[in-house]
Amino acid sequence: MHHNLVPSDRVEHVNVYGSNGTKLGSIERLMLDKVTGTVAYAVIKTGGVLSTHHHYPIRWTALRYDPVRQAYEAEATLEELQTGPCEFDGDEFDWGDRSQSYKHPNYWAV
Repeated sequence: MHHNLVPSDRVEHVNVYGSNGTKLGSIERLMLDKVTGTVAYAVIKTGGVLSTHHHYPIRWTALRYDPVRQAYEAEATLEELQTGPCEFDGDEFDWGDRSQSYKHPNYWAV
């Protein structure tokens, strides 16, 4: 049976590629709006096995699923993600606080 719904645990850990085709990382978590139940944005985990991971938000609507790659494609590059909010492994970051604005339009969704 073919349909467009997918459980959140099947989206987590899926690879994400940037608009230039470079692998950005993988989806670590989805941030949901409590009132509407819609996905506001995804948090992408970047970095290698031996390096510290960086975590960047990107609007859910800025991601497109590619069934051939079985991965998501982002309307951003790693350099663009790096101009906005970031959490390093072990940092305390309030992913629900979207009060600060950032240069790249693909960070937060209203």
